[in-house]
Amino acid sequence: MKRFILISLLATGGFAAMASDLSAQREYINPRHASEEGVLPFSGAVWVGDLLFVSGSLGLVDGRPPNDAEEEARLVMEAIKNTVEEAGITMDDLVSVQVFCSDVALYDVFNEVYRTYFTENFPARAFLGSGPLLFGARFEVMAIGSRN
Repeated sequence: MKRFILISLLATGGFAAMASDLSAQREYINPRHASEEGVLPFSGAVWVGDLLFVSGSLGLVDGRPPNDAEEEARLVMEAIKNTVEEAGITMDDLVSVQVFCSDVALYDVFNEVYRTYFTENFPARAFLGSGPLLFGARFEVMAIGSRN
């Protein structure tokens, strides 16, 4: 059945039309342009069709992580939540989350905070031991959301 659908899409040009449609529909959240000097080289998030790709976020205060890992987890999740809400969706619209952590022993600490940001089913998620993160952060989180 899957093969039939793929062949049908290819035969009718539907697959190509879908791919070109997605590449044409982009909307930038907190955009930054390559011509701007002195700005970080990424946008906060990008809509491609009905999918929102949220850039990696850190939980920093004045460019440094707080002393408390739980507070840092809360700050990074607030950063994700703010970006998602600026894009017009909620945390419950996230379908995938990736967490990069400098010390996987902080798994439980992160989860205690993380679970408070959702009211429905949790998105798919990876929790990855990363080694050192920028600015000495413990956590970096990126996500993918979807319009319902």
